[in-house]
Amino acid sequence: MPEEPQERDRELPEQLTTALADYERHLVSERDLSAHTVRAYLGDLTTLFDHAERLGVERLADLDLRTLRSWLANQQTRGSSRTTLARRATAARVFTAWLARTGRVAVDPGASLKSPKARTTLPGVLRADEARALLEAAAELADDGSPVGARDVAMLELLYATGIRVGELVGLDVDDLDRDRQVVRVLGKGRKERSAPYGAPAAQALARWLETGRPALARSGSGAALFLGARGGRIDQRAVRTLVHQRLADVPGAPDLGPHGLRHTAATHLLEGGADLRSVQELLGHASLATTQLYTHVTTDRLRRAYQQAHPRA
Repeated sequence: MPEEPQERDRELPEQLTTALADYERHLVSERDLSAHTVRAYLGDLTTLFDHAERLGVERLADLDLRTLRSWLANQQTRGSSRTTLARRATAARVFTAWLARTGRVAVDPGASLKSPKARTTLPGVLRADEARALLEAAAELADDGSPVGARDVAMLELLYATGIRVGELVGLDVDDLDRDRQVVRVLGKGRKERSAPYGAPAAQALARWLETGRPALARSGSGAALFLGARGGRIDQRAVRTLVHQRLADVPGAPDLGPHGLRHTAATHLLEGGADLRSVQELLGHASLATTQLYTHVTTDRLRRAYQQAHPRA
């Protein structure tokens, strides 16, 4: 079921509206969050304020734990997933903590708000042979010498080599590549910068793109963007997602994954190859090691299946 629309049929009480506007400024100017993250926070809080207003809440001081729990229960009956409910509970707790910290309320009502536990399932990942087949198929298509083909191979190689997010990929500039050290500088969530190494196949694909492909697509308005679209502008995320889906369709038996699936694949293959969790955490730019630990579930499941198939007393 789709989430309820954000449009409102009446105005919020003035104190709630003012708090929401002040909080937006805090998220943008003090926490320096991306526009997408700010919209997500405000969207969740708008549904909370709508619900609270229907319960007669007009002052921040009246926003209590019972109202917060009632809001989450209402969201659940509307069909929100456990993941969405957990995200909204987090948004509410962060907001009410800010209210208390800035003296807008005397007591933080969200301090005791518990989240519905979100499922920690991960999308499918490619086997090593499937990842190899994906990259080989893309390379074969690029043998016609087209600049777009060279670009596509370079993007796929870099996604799989580094596990960077699609938004991070399209945001790269040419100067973000250190070709001598084979390291790319990435601007991640919260505008945190990190470095991600890549191997020889990605280096070769990037060299071909930069030396023959990019010059053919570059226009006066291309700027410093590393990857360009067919018209010479910075490539967008939708084009990269389409590419990944199309190329995976050429790999027999491979799951239909997007760029984030390649990120999961890179992390899983690193752990299966013996990389430690801290290194993978740093490579992927995870703020919490708990997020990286989710990938150990995948590798453990594979180990269990291999054991059951191979061990005589399994």
